[in-house]
Amino acid sequence: MARILVTGGAGFIGSHLVDVLLADGHEVIALDNLFTGERSNLYQHLSNPRFEFLRHDVVEPILLEVDQVYHLACPASPVHYQYNPVKTIKTSVVGTINLLGMCKRVKGRMLLASTSEVYGDPLEHPQRESYWGNVNPIGLRSCYDEGKRVAETLTFCYQTQNGVDTRIVRIFNTYGPRMLFDDGRVVSNFIVQALKGEPISVYGEGSQTRSFCFVDDLVRGLRATMDKEGFHGPVNLGNPAEMTILELAKLVIEMTGSKSKISYKSLPKDDPVRRKPDISLAKKELGWEPKVALQAGLSKTIADFDARLKR
Repeated sequence: MARILVTGGAGFIGSHLVDVLLADGHEVIALDNLFTGERSNLYQHLSNPRFEFLRHDVVEPILLEVDQVYHLACPASPVHYQYNPVKTIKTSVVGTINLLGMCKRVKGRMLLASTSEVYGDPLEHPQRESYWGNVNPIGLRSCYDEGKRVAETLTFCYQTQNGVDTRIVRIFNTYGPRMLFDDGRVVSNFIVQALKGEPISVYGEGSQTRSFCFVDDLVRGLRATMDKEGFHGPVNLGNPAEMTILELAKLVIEMTGSKSKISYKSLPKDDPVRRKPDISLAKKELGWEPKVALQAGLSKTIADFDARLKR
């Protein structure tokens, strides 16, 4: 049994990770400032003696005796990370420094949740970990993209200079139950609009592509990365099944039985045209690949959104 800290533990991905870690018998501390996290995602664990919730912002230093840290704290959707760009980059940079420093002191192992956004609008397709990316350093998205790139640099430097046992994962588009209604990500946007019978907002012609990974698969990948001895990454975690945004919109309309029509809007600045992970490294080093098909994952996600909208 390990004592594990999950930053961003009340968030969409973090809370699913907390569920699995507790089910496996670990002691878990979920830390969250509740900017995008929801206490309700953790209500089921409040009576568990192996669980603890801390309302804290990673930008402020903290010292906890833990064996492992999953560092997921940072708003991950454009709506939220562009709301306060300075705070977003401080979370990625100062927050990561604080947690790496803590791990250095307590000899803990840390996994950094980085992002496919480090590849920017990629000139390589699909994206391999060796690709350096094509990021606009002063664009609307740069507070998140560049923040995560610096966080990767810090994580690598603490490993090589100070011997901190670190892991870096680059997470591609993830979806599933507990996503926020208003987070601005395409899956949640489409499902909410379809269930409400509102027009489905497709930006541009909808020809841009994404690859969607169900949250259960992603959590399995996070744990495999943390538990692999001597492996530091970075490693891509995502589903390589690529589809266009327009195809996704039509699929959500079909699966929800909605009467919504598609509404085309102008494309946001610096929006990546194509996004697809090469997961060869994850398969080779971690024995990991996604198992949940898109329609199976979407049906669970739609059911969760439907139930919450009816409350």
